[in-house]
Amino acid sequence: MAAGSCLLLLLLTSLVTASHSPPGCKIRITSKGLDLVKQEGLRFVEQELQNITVSDLHGNEGQFQYNISQVKVTDLQLAFSDLNFQPQQHLVFNINNASISLRFRRQLLYWFFYDIGSINASADGVHIYTVLQLAKDEAGRLKISNMTCNASIARMHAGFSGTLRKVYEFLSTFIVTGMRFLLSQQICPSLEHASLVLLNSLLDTVPVRNYVDEHIGIDYSLLRDPSVSTDTLDLDFKGMFFPRVREDQELENHAVEPVIKETERMVYVAFSEYFFDSAMHSYFQAGVLTIELQGEKVPKDLEVLLRATFFGTIFMLSPSVDAPLRLVLQVSAPPRCIIKPSGTSVSVSAFLNISLVPPDRPPVQLSSMAMETKLSAKVFLQGKALRVQLDLRRFRIYSKQSALESLALFSLQAPLKTLLQLTIMPIINERTKKGVQIPLPEGMDFTREVVTNHAGFLTVGADLHFSKGLREVIEKYRPVPTAAAYPSSQPVEPSLDPSLL
Repeated sequence: MAAGSCLLLLLLTSLVTASHSPPGCKIRITSKGLDLVKQEGLRFVEQELQNITVSDLHGNEGQFQYNISQVKVTDLQLAFSDLNFQPQQHLVFNINNASISLRFRRQLLYWFFYDIGSINASADGVHIYTVLQLAKDEAGRLKISNMTCNASIARMHAGFSGTLRKVYEFLSTFIVTGMRFLLSQQICPSLEHASLVLLNSLLDTVPVRNYVDEHIGIDYSLLRDPSVSTDTLDLDFKGMFFPRVREDQELENHAVEPVIKETERMVYVAFSEYFFDSAMHSYFQAGVLTIELQGEKVPKDLEVLLRATFFGTIFMLSPSVDAPLRLVLQVSAPPRCIIKPSGTSVSVSAFLNISLVPPDRPPVQLSSMAMETKLSAKVFLQGKALRVQLDLRRFRIYSKQSALESLALFSLQAPLKTLLQLTIMPIINERTKKGVQIPLPEGMDFTREVVTNHAGFLTVGADLHFSKGLREVIEKYRPVPTAAAYPSSQPVEPSLDPSLL
């Protein structure tokens, strides 16, 4: 019985651990960031509400027959609005005391009198309360999973003119009441379509699993649903690179989980050592951490020194000592990233093989030495690309054959370090120059970035700005409409023939 209980406890522990695997990348959006989103979102909501369509309104009262059609929104005033975080519900968008101006076409038949024209109306005291629930979908992408909406109009009035103005004023109660009902019924379906269809198409632009270059890709899938407090929204991403030759490869995360405590900036992005380790591990698995220099690519000063060092070996070779040299630098194990409050460094172990390459003959290896280097890493953000600039900090070589040869190689220490700094490091930094994209929607970029190191992870605090408007990006990726995509009915062109009223 005790053994069964222990087994059950271990099983439950493993399930909890699996469900809360640490993220390699974490993003926090603060209330300041939400204020910026509100400003851009409000413009988008205004545009959506201006495009709402209202069904024709027709009826009769005694000998009066009327038809209201071609309803158009001419102006909106949404001055009193709030967008807030709310735990368990995620985002609440609230509009109070808004006003909507309308213009529509009128047709009236009273006995033998027929009147046609337009009417200006205004809906005041408009209240819209919307709750957006955010969740991780099956692909690990952030989506608006559900929306609840409640809209009401406190009062509505219309201005009438023309020969039958008195008649319209008599019928205004019926017309205004009907228009108020129809308009309030169209607000929530319009916002529901804007959220669940259009805004989700914007979230589709966030990279989830894509290729970085011809060798590796990155997995930015969400590990779990967003965590929301009254001031912040936190997103935990897998943040794992993978080699394209083995896309299903998983690297277990043993790194420290990033912890973001700051709230001063609009957004914070945290990267653990696992994020960088998986990138270097993927490059290693892809077999691209090898650099070869031969012939004229070997610096002349270094070549002279190498020939002097291995002169005895070269002299005994046939053909002559004029055969070109070849240097092959190959990383022997996946490099490791170490992040401390004092800075970020990368430890690299490699082999340097020095060979002579006579024409039309097999290469002759002169030496195979081990190298241990420590690189300092400057991590910075440019636009939405995270980039790393590497610089050689420490360097040591030794022979794998004997301590005596290691002593003989001591004179090569400084020249080889210079070779790495002047020849190898520029090649490596050119490869990392492109960087990797941070998972933000298209049209949104970082500004005023500040990088802060912690024990086991680093954070990038930044502000946000919209390089493209929501409407511009959504129109670019707007899904193909279907019959059920938008519930509003299209206006029917009314007839000018009074007999059809």
